[in-house]
Formats: sequence, structure tokens, C-alpha cells
Amino acid sequence: MAYDAASTRYDSMTYARCGRSGLKLPQVSLGLWHNFGSLTPFQNTREMLLGAFDLGITHFDLANNYGPIPGAAEENFGRVMASDLRPYRDEMIISTKAGYDMWPGPYGDFGSRKYLMASLDQSLKRMGLDYVDIFYHHRPDPDTPMEETMGALADIIRQGKALYVGVSNYSAEQTAQAHDILASMGVKLTVHQPCYNMLNRWVEQGEPSLCDVLLEKGIGAVAFSPLAQGLLTDRYLTSIPTDSRVASTSIFLNESNLTDDVLGKVRRLNDLANARGETMAQLALAWVLENPAITSVIIGASRLSQIQQNVQTVQKHTPLTDEEKNAIRQILG
Repeated sequence: MAYDAASTRYDSMTYARCGRSGLKLPQVSLGLWHNFGSLTPFQNTREMLLGAFDLGITHFDLANNYGPIPGAAEENFGRVMASDLRPYRDEMIISTKAGYDMWPGPYGDFGSRKYLMASLDQSLKRMGLDYVDIFYHHRPDPDTPMEETMGALADIIRQGKALYVGVSNYSAEQTAQAHDILASMGVKLTVHQPCYNMLNRWVEQGEPSLCDVLLEKGIGAVAFSPLAQGLLTDRYLTSIPTDSRVASTSIFLNESNLTDDVLGKVRRLNDLANARGETMAQLALAWVLENPAITSVIIGASRLSQIQQNVQTVQKHTPLTDEEKNAIRQILG
């Protein structure tokens, strides 16, 4: 059955300007990190992508190594683009990244010009695209001069293979340096993608903090892991579900993350959320978005209902009062 996008898709979603640029992003973006690869039935992938677009999620975030297996998420996304979303390409912001290990040998990792150029060409082929809207360097390279990495990003813009460029996992100092190098080349560093949530607030720390740099330089930010891999939901308040990521062999989240201290904080935050008539997830997502440096949050999902719930979560949230913000600060410590 041919896909026809919902006519109501722009009725409820809020779009925010990404730093000092012309780019606007939905408050909620969809990340294809874990559940869009070779282990997920394609029909489920298709249902999540089309359902997200029907809700006004126009930003789809990928990377060369997203899977499993690496590259599978881009391939599956490309299949849905070809079968359903091609007519809506100009309504979509599609991003991908390169920076982690992708293929054998000395040219398949980190931040060399060789790697970034080759990786983006591979990504475009997998997705069946002429260009991506955002191309990120996925992590700092301690060995490649930043001038080389940023020079590659600048040339990618000039070649028309990306409309905007960004960085991910860069420190405040590295972000400022990347911005200034790109600016000297006539290219804007448009967006940063940091991990940021109530339990990981590194973007607020330091003098200057990453948030300070983003606001000063006019760089937008798209926060990944805003729910701390599910810790900032009601999923772990009483026990560890057998089908949860904590109960799995995930290297990103396991029982070592679920300390008494963390659980105590989450339970107190959950009480505060319930007092507001919200869920823990609703409070956690909205808290991230209330940071003036943050443009959008990237959510992950394994089924469409989770995407629907998270979108409704953000849309129903009412701003935190100063008293509530102070209470959250005390809980987090």
C-alpha cells in the first residue's frame, strides 16, 4: 500500500532554530542507533520511520556504523526512502556521521580526510541519497590535526554532499577550536551532538562550559541519550525487567549503572514528576529542552508506540517553575 503522509503532521510539533542558522529542527528527533539494523524486522523499521514522520519528526539521525551490523541502519533507511519517503525528501533533515571504527585498515576510523570522504560516499550510496542535510565528525581524533578534519568537512559542504556540518562528543575547547577553524574557511559549524541528560550534565560544567561555547558561537545542539538509555523512565523504579537493556549484555547500560544512588535520584525525580502530573520520561525530556543551548532531543525506539509516547510527552509538558528547578538541582546534587 502506497504511503501518504498525514496531513496533520505539522499541526502539533514545535520546530526550533539551530543556533544562529536558518535550520530549524523538531523538538523531538529520531535516532536510528540500535533498533533499525539487521536484527529488527524491516516492517517494524518502516512503521517507526513513517509513523515518526506523520508526527512531525522531520529529523532522522544516523551514522555509518549504526546497526547492527554496521551500515545496516543506513541501508534500511534507504529502503524506506526509496519505497515511501522519496516524495518528501525536501521536508526531511537527514544526518549521518563518521568517526568510529567502520572498516579494516588505517583508513576506516577517526578523522582523516581519507576516512571522512570515503565514509560519506559509502553512506550516501547506502541511503540512496545525493546529499545529507547534516554531516558530523562523530568524535575527536587525538592524532589527526583538526585543520585536516575541519578542512574535509568544509570541502564536503563545497561539494554539495552536505548542507550543514557538525561535531559530536567534542569538549568545549575542541568545539570552539573547530568552530574557529571552519569559520576561517568560510563554513559555519552549525550543530553539536552531545550526550546530555539529568544524570550526565557534563555540558554544563567547566569554564567555559560547552553550553557557554554553543551560545556564544551560535551553534545549535541536539542531545542524544536524553533518557539515559531508559534509566530516566519508570522502567527500573522497582525491578529490572527481563527484556530491558540493563538485563541484556549491552556495553552501554548494565546493572553496574543502576546503583543505589542513581535509583534514589530517579525515584525522587519520579515523585516530583508525578506531583506535576507527568511521567519521569516527560520530565527528563522537557528538562533537557529547557536548556537554552539545546535545540532538539534524539529519542531511540524499538516500536512506534514509544515514539508516539515521547512526542506526546514533550507536547504536554508545562514549563518548570523556579522552585521545581531548585528541587531538581538538589536531587541531582
